[in-house]
Amino acid sequence: MSSIPINRISRSGGLAAWSIRHPIGVSMIAIAAVVLGIFSLSKLAVDLHPHLIYPEIRVHILDPGVPATVMENQVTRQLEEQLAITEDAISVQSRTTEGGASVDLSFEYGKDIDQALRDASTRLDRAKRFLPDTGEPPIIYKRDPSQIPILEFVVSSPLRDPVELRTWVDDIFSKWFITLPGVAAAEVGGGLIREIQILPDQQRLAGIGLTMQDVVDALQRGNREDPAGRLRMSRQELSSRISGRFTSVKEIAELPLRLKDDTVIHLQEVAEVIDTHKDESLRIRLNSTPGIKLSIQKQPTANTIAVVDVVKQRLDWLKSQELVPEDIEVNSVADQSIYIRSALKNSSMATISGAILAMLVVFIFLGNLRRTLIIGSAIPIAIMVTFVIMGMGGLTLNIMTLGGLALGVGLLVDNTIVMLENIYRHQCKGEDDLNAGTHAAEEVNSAIIASTSTNLAAVLPFLFIGGLTGLLFRELIYTISAAILASMVIALTLVPALAAKVHTIEHSSLRVKVDKFVQWLQEQYVSIISRVLGMPARVLLFFVALIIPALIFFSTLWEKEIFLPNMDDGRISINITADPGVTLDEMDNSVRVIEQLFEQQTDVKHVFSLVGGRVFGRTQRETPSSSSITVQLVPLEQRTATSDEWIKRMTKAIAGKQLAGIRVRMRSRGIRGIRTNRGDDDISIRVQGPDLKKLEEIADSIALNLKDVKGLRNISHSSEDVHHQLKIDSDRELASNL
Repeated sequence: MSSIPINRISRSGGLAAWSIRHPIGVSMIAIAAVVLGIFSLSKLAVDLHPHLIYPEIRVHILDPGVPATVMENQVTRQLEEQLAITEDAISVQSRTTEGGASVDLSFEYGKDIDQALRDASTRLDRAKRFLPDTGEPPIIYKRDPSQIPILEFVVSSPLRDPVELRTWVDDIFSKWFITLPGVAAAEVGGGLIREIQILPDQQRLAGIGLTMQDVVDALQRGNREDPAGRLRMSRQELSSRISGRFTSVKEIAELPLRLKDDTVIHLQEVAEVIDTHKDESLRIRLNSTPGIKLSIQKQPTANTIAVVDVVKQRLDWLKSQELVPEDIEVNSVADQSIYIRSALKNSSMATISGAILAMLVVFIFLGNLRRTLIIGSAIPIAIMVTFVIMGMGGLTLNIMTLGGLALGVGLLVDNTIVMLENIYRHQCKGEDDLNAGTHAAEEVNSAIIASTSTNLAAVLPFLFIGGLTGLLFRELIYTISAAILASMVIALTLVPALAAKVHTIEHSSLRVKVDKFVQWLQEQYVSIISRVLGMPARVLLFFVALIIPALIFFSTLWEKEIFLPNMDDGRISINITADPGVTLDEMDNSVRVIEQLFEQQTDVKHVFSLVGGRVFGRTQRETPSSSSITVQLVPLEQRTATSDEWIKRMTKAIAGKQLAGIRVRMRSRGIRGIRTNRGDDDISIRVQGPDLKKLEEIADSIALNLKDVKGLRNISHSSEDVHHQLKIDSDRELASNL
C-alpha cells in the first residue's frame, strides 16, 4: 500500500488525525476535563427542581382585628391604585380578609422580576402615605419558591413554661443557625411571647388628677437611653450616655409619677404591673405536644443538601455540648433534602445503570474488552465535560438536569461506536495505525457532525417555549445539548487516539457467535423484504390496520394527560374551617379529635397541627376559625395504601365523628414550590362583577354543580367563610351635643 504524506493525512483526517498523532496530549486534555468536571460538580448547587421565579410580586399588609370592609376601603384600594401603574404589569389581583390584605402583580414570563420588584417598591412607597398607621409595615416580595423553608423544627418541652420556651428559642437557639453558610434566615413562630402588662386603676387616677396619657408619657420618659456628649479631662476623653432603660419588672412598678401638687407616687400605687404574655391566638403541636416552630430558609443559590447537612451538624453539636437542655426536644417536621436525595439517588442510578447496559451491549457486538473500555471511558469523560458546561451556564443538579444526563448517556455512545467500529474495520484491512485512523475519521467525520447537528436541531427549539413549561424544561434541554456536544468532541478526539493503539483484530468466540446471529437476521430480513415487495397492497392494509388501534390507544392517553406526575411522598395537608365566630378553645377541641384519629393510624409518622391561623416565618395570620394539620405518612414501601387512598379512608372516618360546623379538606402536597396557575389549587375559576352579593350567589351555584363532577374534591370559594362583626351606627346629632 502506497504511503501518504503526513501533512496530507493530518489535513484529510482533520481533528481525529491530529488526535492520533498526539495521543498523550489528548489524554492530558481529557484528564484536565475530568478534573474541571469534578471541580464543577462540587460547585453545582443541588435542588429538587430548577430555580423558578414566577413573574409575580405580592404586597401583604396585616392589621389584626380590622374588619374586611374597612381593610378593603382603607388599604386594598389604595394599594391597587398605586401598584396597578407598575410598568409591564398585566394583571392585578387582590384579596382582603379580616385583619389582612394582599395584592398580587403579574407580569409576562421573561420579565426581569428584579426590575419589576424595584418599580413596585417605588409605587408602594407612594401608597404608604395613604395607609393607616395602625397596621404593620407592608411586606413586598417576589413569588420565589426558594423562600419556602428547607427545614422546619418543632421545639417542645414538658417542663418549661411556654413563655420561657419561646424566649429561649427566639433569643438563644435560633441565633446558632443564622451564621451558618447558606442559611438566609432562622425564623420563630407560635408559642407565647412575653409581655409586661400595665393595668391602671382609672378611678384612682382620676381621683389624684392624672390621666392615662400621663402614665404613658411617664413610661416613655423613664425608659430611654440618650447620649450625654463627651467628658474631656486633662489626659483622657470619655463618651457618656444616660442609661434609663428598664431592666426588671420591679423598676417599672417603682416608676415615680409626679402629681400636680409636686408630690410623688409610684406606678404600682395606681396600676397593676403583670409579667405575663400576649393573648394566645395560635397554637402549635406535634403529636399532641405543644411547641414552637423554627423555620430555616436558605439563600436562593445555596446547595439545599449542603445547607440541611450543616444545620443538622450544628444541632448535633449543640446537643453534644449540652447547649440544648435535656428537657427540650427538637423534632423535624419538614425536610426538603429527603425528597432531593431520593430524586438524585434514583436519577444517578438510572444514569449509571444506563452506562453499564450500554457498555454491555457494546461488548456483545464488539467482542473486545479493550475497545469496550474505550467507550466506557468516553462516557464519564463526556459527562464531566457536561458538568463543566453546566457550571459555566449556572445550572443546578436537579431532577431535570439529571434526567437530561440519563437521557444523554444513550446519545453519548452513538458517535463513539461509529468512530471506533470504522477504525476497527480499516485495521482489519491491514492498514497501519495512522492510516487506519485517518481514513476511518475522514469517512465518518461529516456523518458524526451531521448526526450531532440533527440531534441538536431536534431539541434546541424547546428553548423557545415560554411560560412555566419553558422554565422547568430549559435546564433539561441545556443538559442534553451539552451532552451531545461533549459526545461529538470525545468521538473526534479521544476515541480515535485510543482506538488506533488497539491492534487486536482477531475475532473472539463471542464476536463470532454474534456475527453469525446478525448474519442470520440479515438473511431473514432479505427473505421477508423480497416477499413483501411482491404484495404492496396487503402491506399497506396491514399497516393501516396497525395505525387504527394505535390512534385509539394514544387518544386514551391524551385524556389522561397531566403537567407533572404526582409524587407520593406521604405528606398530607389538611385544612380545617369552622363556623364564623368560633373561639380558639372550641376550635382546638375539634382539631384534637381529628388529631387523635390520625395518630391512631399505624401508617402515620407524625401529626403537625397549627390551630387558629397559619405561620410563615415570623408572619402570623390569626384566624380562630381556621386551622391546618400536616400528616407525614411512613414511606410508600412500608404502607399498604397510597396517599389518595389514605385520604379517602380518613374522609369517611372524619365524617363518622359528626363534628358540627367543621369542614375538613385534605389533599396530597405534591412537589413543593411548583404552581401551575395563579391559585394554590389545581383548578381555579374567577368570577368578576360589580355586585358582590350576586357574585356570592353565582359562586355558591358553581360550587354546588361542581360537586357532582367526578374527580373533583375540596370544592370551595373565597366568599363562603362569613365573619361575624359588631357594627355600631352613631347618631350624629346626639354625638354633636356631647
